[in-house]
Amino acid sequence: MKRREFITLLGAAAAAWPLAARAQQVPMPVIGFVYTGQTSSEASPFVAAFRQGLRDAGFIEGQNVAVEYRWPGGQYERLPGLAAELVQRQVAVIVGNTPPAIAAKTASSAIPIVFFTGADPVKLGLVASFNRPGGNATGVSFWSAALEAKRLGLLHELLPQATVIAALVDPNFLTAANQLNDLQDAARSLGKELHVLQASTESDLDSRFATLARQRPDALIVAAAPFFTARRKELVALAERYRIAAIYSWREFPAAGGLMSYGASFTDAFRQAGVYTGRILKGEKPADLPVLQPTKYELIINTKTAKALGLQIPDKLLALADEVIE
Repeated sequence: MKRREFITLLGAAAAAWPLAARAQQVPMPVIGFVYTGQTSSEASPFVAAFRQGLRDAGFIEGQNVAVEYRWPGGQYERLPGLAAELVQRQVAVIVGNTPPAIAAKTASSAIPIVFFTGADPVKLGLVASFNRPGGNATGVSFWSAALEAKRLGLLHELLPQATVIAALVDPNFLTAANQLNDLQDAARSLGKELHVLQASTESDLDSRFATLARQRPDALIVAAAPFFTARRKELVALAERYRIAAIYSWREFPAAGGLMSYGASFTDAFRQAGVYTGRILKGEKPADLPVLQPTKYELIINTKTAKALGLQIPDKLLALADEVIE
C-alpha cells in the first residue's frame, strides 16, 4: 500500500472511532408503556397526548427514543408477567396506569416508573408522599375515583326530583370499595336510593343495562374505571338505547355522545406523564419529582343528548359547564 493511501485510510478510521464509541455509549432509550382497559386504537388520543409530552421534553419517538407498548386489556393477571418482561428488557422507564404501575413497582425497585392514576398513590404504596415520592415512582394523580360524590351531586342538580340512582362500578378496579362508600354516603345525604350494579366484562354490560331497564332508575353514574373508559362508545350507546340520563368521569364520554361528565382532563394527564418521562430520561430522579395533581376539573355537557332524552339543562349547570357540546 502506498504511503499516501495508508495515511488517508488511517485518518478515516480515526475519525470513525469516536462516532462508533458515542453510538455504543448512548443507545436509544426504550420506554415500556402499559395501559389496561384499552386497545391500541381506542387509546390513540391518549397515546398522542403522551407523545406530545415527550416532544415537550425533547424526545421524539423513533428518533431519539423508542416505546414498546403493551395492551393487556382487562386481564390484570397478565400484568406481573408483562412487568417482569419489561424489567428483563431493561427499559429506561415504565409508564402505566394504576394496576401496571403497581405491578412494575413489585417487579423492580430500580427502574423508574411514571404512573397516571385516579387513586391516592400514597395509599397504594406507589410513593411515600406527594411532594417527596422517595422511591422509583412518580407521576400524575387526577383523583377521578374520589369524585363520585360530586358527580352524584351534579345529577341531583340536573334531576332534583330523582329518587333512585343507579351506579355502575367495576369491582376489579382497585378503588371500587372507596367509590361505593363515597356514593352511598352522598346518596344518604341527598335522600337518594342507590342501586349498585357491577360490571367487569363485555357480557356484564348488556346484562346490567337489561337490569336497569327492569329497575327503571331515574339516572345513572358510570364510575371511573379503565374498563369503562375503554368501552365508552359502547356505554354511551347503551345509555342511549335505554334512554337513561348518565354522568361519566371523562370528557371523552360526552364527546362520544354521552350526556355529561365531570373530572380532570384525561388527555392532559397523559401529556404530563410524557413530560415527566422525558425529564427522567434526561437524568432527573422520580424521588425528586412531586406527584402532579390537576388544578382544574371540567364539567362537560352534551345538550344534543339532553334534548334526545327530553331533558332541560338548568341554567345553573350550563353556567358551570366548561364546555357545552351542541
